[in-house]
Amino acid sequence: MDHENELPQVMRYCLKCGAAALRFIGPKLVHCEACGFDLYLNTAAAVAALITDDRERLLVVVRAKEPREGTWDLPGGFADPGESAEECVRREVREEVGLEVTATRYLCSYPNTYEYGGMRYATMDLGFVCAVEDLTTAQIARDEVSQLLFVRLEEIDTTRFGFASVGRIVDRFRTEKGNKP
Repeated sequence: MDHENELPQVMRYCLKCGAAALRFIGPKLVHCEACGFDLYLNTAAAVAALITDDRERLLVVVRAKEPREGTWDLPGGFADPGESAEECVRREVREEVGLEVTATRYLCSYPNTYEYGGMRYATMDLGFVCAVEDLTTAQIARDEVSQLLFVRLEEIDTTRFGFASVGRIVDRFRTEKGNKP
């Protein structure tokens, strides 16, 4: 999708009536000229977990699939309907690295654009500082994570993160280092 107000190829037909009559009315509203159906492209909530070991190294994962396969990320993902951000961060950490989160503290949020399957999604990435039960039991979910890294905060190159929003969350964490959940 090259232009902000251009419908992606995968979104040509109305979800209600099937007509090829969709057009953008604003930055987040798609309207069907045939039946009047309105589709709002609202921002999706996603979480990122900041977990450090006793040597102040940050747990970083390497993405195992697109988008941005092979780049750095933090454990996390999209919130499910009806799920709070705190519930989401606990679930995502459990699913991706097999750890149980015992405490969370909200740090910050940054907007992001997530491109997948020919679609561009607006997201709000919420960073949480997390404490976990036993960091030594971390293991990867191979379908989402190809590698676990523990990186010293001062050695982190935020350009290695696949999403700039996650790099910004890490930068914010470094400036507030020591504020545990």
